[in-house]
Amino acid sequence: MTQLDDSYDVVVLGGGAAGLNAALMLARSRRSVAVIDAGAPRNAPAQGVHGLLGREGMPPLELLEIGRAEVRGYGGHVVSGEVVSVARAGDTAGAEFLVTLADGSTVSARRILIATGLADELPDVPGLREHWGHDVLHCPYCHGWEVRDQRIAVLASSPMSVHQALLFSQLSDDIVYLSHTAELSDEDAEKLVARGIRIVDGKVVEVLGTGRLTGVQLADGSVVERDALVVGPRMNTRATFLTDLGLIPEPHPSGMGDHIPADPMGRTSVPGVWIAGNATDPSAQVGAAAAAGAMAGAQINAELVMAETAAAVDARRTESSSV
Repeated sequence: MTQLDDSYDVVVLGGGAAGLNAALMLARSRRSVAVIDAGAPRNAPAQGVHGLLGREGMPPLELLEIGRAEVRGYGGHVVSGEVVSVARAGDTAGAEFLVTLADGSTVSARRILIATGLADELPDVPGLREHWGHDVLHCPYCHGWEVRDQRIAVLASSPMSVHQALLFSQLSDDIVYLSHTAELSDEDAEKLVARGIRIVDGKVVEVLGTGRLTGVQLADGSVVERDALVVGPRMNTRATFLTDLGLIPEPHPSGMGDHIPADPMGRTSVPGVWIAGNATDPSAQVGAAAAAGAMAGAQINAELVMAETAAAVDARRTESSSV
């Protein structure tokens, strides 16, 4: 297993698509880079990655293993570990950081890239979690084709539930909207009915099925037979250990959860700290997360080049003035 060095140009927190693609860009630019991965990818329950050109249907863990090998092939380090804190180290103006892991080990970095992703907080309905990533799903672009023409229910569990139902109606003519505990506006109800989506009132008390999902049971005892259930989990960023640096998760404008804001390049409000992937963009699929990682990696390298150039110019001027 790869061991961490004492210091790197860049330490990447998280080894998913965003983190690994950023590390690949940095390693190919001959930057010393380490990826610290806690080993809990969000898409692990899924059978395949979709919407990623050239890798369509590839198992998520296989994609990550290929990515790790590619980063290591250019001299980057990929190690297992859980980061518990990031603090300023040395000269604050130099934007240098000290990363501490759960085992007590530390590593310093000139720049930090956050790619820790997010955690899905699922609705509290018995039986739902057991089917998550298979018959219980959330994204029509990630899983919609696999449940096309099936009997699909959409559980009203987030501000995006009506939108989900409308999107899934493109994939099946048999969609049921379960109002559950949510209020449905007249405008949204009209949209659903116009798309041929049946609205079923009543609280869902259990997701049914051993092995394969067979339906949901309502509080009145009735059962709605279904082949798949769509939910809208709350998406919570995992980068909550960065509050001491001044990076505090904020509610995402979509209402889907929280995130850490950044500019389009991945630059956060804290100098020297960058972010890519679901930690800042909850809706990003694998391809978008990887692209954001590539962009952030390139921008970090450029920032380091500019800083090194400025230092070289200062050194040259000092040398010239002393002659």
